[in-house]
Amino acid sequence: MPTNRLPSTAQNFSPAPSIDDRCISLLQLCATSLSKLKQVHAFSLRHGASPASPHLAKHLIFHIVSVSAPMSYACAVFSQAHHYNVFTWNTMIRGYAESESPGPAIELHCRMRASSIEPDTHTYPFLLKAIAKLAAIREGEVVHSTVAKSGFDSLVYVQNSLVHMYASCGQAESAHKVFGVMAERDLVAWNTVINGFAVNGRPSEALTLFRDMGPEGVEPDGFTVVSLLTACAELGALALGRRLHVYMIKAGLTENMHANNALLDLYAKCGTVHDAHRAFDEMGKRNVVSWTSLIVGLAVNGFGKEAILLFKGLEMEGLSPTEITYVGVLYACSHCGMVDEGFNYFRKMKEEHGIVPRIEHYGCMVDLLGRAGLVQRALRFIESMPVQPNAVIWRTLLAACTLHGELDLAEVVRARLLQLEPKHSGDYVLLSNLYASEHRWTDVQRVRRQMLSEGVRKSPGHSLVELGNRVHEFTMGDRSHPQSEAIYGKLAEMVRLLRLEGYVPHTANVLADIEEEEKEYAVSYHSEKIAVAFMLINTPQGTPIRVVKNLRVCGDCHLAIKLVSKVYNREIVMRDRSRFHHFRDGSCSCKDYW
Repeated sequence: MPTNRLPSTAQNFSPAPSIDDRCISLLQLCATSLSKLKQVHAFSLRHGASPASPHLAKHLIFHIVSVSAPMSYACAVFSQAHHYNVFTWNTMIRGYAESESPGPAIELHCRMRASSIEPDTHTYPFLLKAIAKLAAIREGEVVHSTVAKSGFDSLVYVQNSLVHMYASCGQAESAHKVFGVMAERDLVAWNTVINGFAVNGRPSEALTLFRDMGPEGVEPDGFTVVSLLTACAELGALALGRRLHVYMIKAGLTENMHANNALLDLYAKCGTVHDAHRAFDEMGKRNVVSWTSLIVGLAVNGFGKEAILLFKGLEMEGLSPTEITYVGVLYACSHCGMVDEGFNYFRKMKEEHGIVPRIEHYGCMVDLLGRAGLVQRALRFIESMPVQPNAVIWRTLLAACTLHGELDLAEVVRARLLQLEPKHSGDYVLLSNLYASEHRWTDVQRVRRQMLSEGVRKSPGHSLVELGNRVHEFTMGDRSHPQSEAIYGKLAEMVRLLRLEGYVPHTANVLADIEEEEKEYAVSYHSEKIAVAFMLINTPQGTPIRVVKNLRVCGDCHLAIKLVSKVYNREIVMRDRSRFHHFRDGSCSCKDYW
């Protein structure tokens, strides 16, 4: 009987895969190789695949982005086709967000919306990552508004991206607001908001959040510890930093290089050089950041020669110093008066390591000459710089002029600064100090009137001390502390005992032509003296006192605290804006070269 059955060969027949499908299959096989990916792309073009095919282009763009190829390549493919779906738009936004030039991600998002493509749950995390890298807060706020309208702001990973964006833009308070309304807060959210406060000058808030993690059942990880150690270093909170060190040991984080580097940095910034060195010695693995942290730590603590020796050790290990390493080395030379050595290292940086000096390195060299009293040579150095000197460079020279009484040059430098940063309070203060030291009270008053007329305000000085896992802050003449009566009683006792040691208040730079008795009263209540008196009351005899000050310690406080260390038999470690001072038995580690 006749049959309608087809031959078996015909039954098993299926159409050959298209060139697009063949290329997509090949792309899966070379997912990690850019060179092979390009071969598949070339193969597709040779065999008639359409460059405008959205289906093939989608896969090709995805793999280009996945292997971190230049975004110009992905953009070239993207521009050849039309009518992409949301996945491809997201891939392009992601690619730019993860690149060194994230700006086009914002433009792509606008084009995507203009093409009537609705964003999905993946669009905004990629876009917000790009905005965070750009620190483009205005664009970030617009996207936040759009996210809220679309309803995606309830998703954890979108909320985490918003927190990260605000923190990266320096808006720690806004990051905390988003964090506060999150119904579900994972470790990523906690780490992001803690780090946001830590790196944006809000270390107290970072530590407060850390204390809240425990009750919410969230366990810190290495990233948390790094952020918290950064906060402790900023505040000089050594006791809390030591507790974090213990936690690192218990949590098995002692092999985490980032945490170890942050721990080393903490000890260095709290003035405990021995602990910093021990942390360095106990590290199983060290990178150039480890070496650099200790070099800089030694330098700012006044151990310049030890910093130079460590730098030589870095070279013997075969590591290449970085720009920051050389900032530490030049800083060490500057604060120890090693002028010739500083210029030798400045040349070595360029000639042996091929590092092009940045403005920070030039600043160190100006400081090196200025501290040594070579202000005219410092001026010639600035005028010979191949880069345009910024306000910091000129301000460094102005400070040197103030230190060495070079009034004529100071007025010339001040004129330069008026062109660059006319309303910087520090410049007014430096020039006023110099006029005051020369008893030119009319000029002091003129500078003060200029400050008032220009609306310039001097940054208020404050000093921080840590006691009982709490950081106490004091300002000049501060009477807000519950122990104020006892503190001022101790201050009076300090002055009386210091006078027996020959102390005479150093009032040359008090910024007004007032009676000497009033000047002495003014310098007696500087924030660092109040902080030291508070610690003398509240800590056992013989224990070290650590003070962190936001401004440069004044000459009178430096002299007085040297004598306090002798009279009360206390080691006093003070970190001011530029360096550490280790006071012991009536002397200072800076040897009065500061």
